[in-house]
Amino acid sequence: PCRQLALAANCTVIAVDYRLAPEHPFPASINDCYNATQWVSDNAESLGIDPERISVAGDSAGGNLSASVCIKARDENGPSICFQLLIYPVTDARMNTGSYEENSDGYLLTRESMAWFWNHYIGDDHVANPLASPLAASDLSGLPPACIITAEFDPLRDEGEAFGEALKKAGVITKISRFDGMIHGFFGMTDILDGSRQAMSLASEQLARAFKR
Repeated sequence: PCRQLALAANCTVIAVDYRLAPEHPFPASINDCYNATQWVSDNAESLGIDPERISVAGDSAGGNLSASVCIKARDENGPSICFQLLIYPVTDARMNTGSYEENSDGYLLTRESMAWFWNHYIGDDHVANPLASPLAASDLSGLPPACIITAEFDPLRDEGEAFGEALKKAGVITKISRFDGMIHGFFGMTDILDGSRQAMSLASEQLARAFKR
């Protein structure tokens, strides 16, 4: 997916090898991603990129971290971010949406596994911390424009779309696209799924458009 986005959007892609829970629980991963974004901005000239055209992107947990990086950058006057591409992002630790009930089992990602992930990442703490649960943020204004991609048969579908609607309500230009018939993880399945290829095309187009602004 990184290579495909780089080629289709004609951009440099830098993938962050952030620390993982349970050895490194919250906020280690968000700090790693934020620091990496700051480093890219600080070293833009040597990297051959434009510091005013830096986007963050990620799928699932990576979508969570990308959204959180944008919030942290805004609140701490950090690096300039022009766009956020969030692919079936994790945005809400409460796990109480309709899609969690509809797709709790049988579609690759399960409710049980998400509870396991959250327990290792934050335990009983930080449920309302916007850097762990971006949908809990009291203010989403001033964040970069966003593209949010969701899958019909995914426990995370509703929270991703709810975050997109919350961004819109806060005045952030946001495109929300649900891919019917798809499951969590479909974005990386371009060799076998038309829906994945369509999502990759949409993501690339949105990135390229953001970089041209």
